[in-house]
Amino acid sequence: MARDPRLLTDEQWKTIEPLLPPPTGSPKGGPKPIANRPVFEGILWVLRSGARWKELSERSPLPNTCWCWRRLRDWKEQGV
Repeated sequence: MARDPRLLTDEQWKTIEPLLPPPTGSPKGGPKPIANRPVFEGILWVLRSGARWKELSERSPLPNTCWCWRRLRDWKEQGV
């Protein structure tokens, strides 16, 4: 199943983007962090749909849904 092209308009993203810290990689190395917009849209999809995190894998280009829930956890801890 193809993912919705965008959950946010570019105008909405311009408002949200400055509020989010830039993605950072793991101090242990590993893959390059994924940009905030696809992660944020993945989080929105789960919240809007009421789906489980693992269902996001079928709809998202993200390599692993852990990026979304971990980033959400990190943003919460940072007070975002």
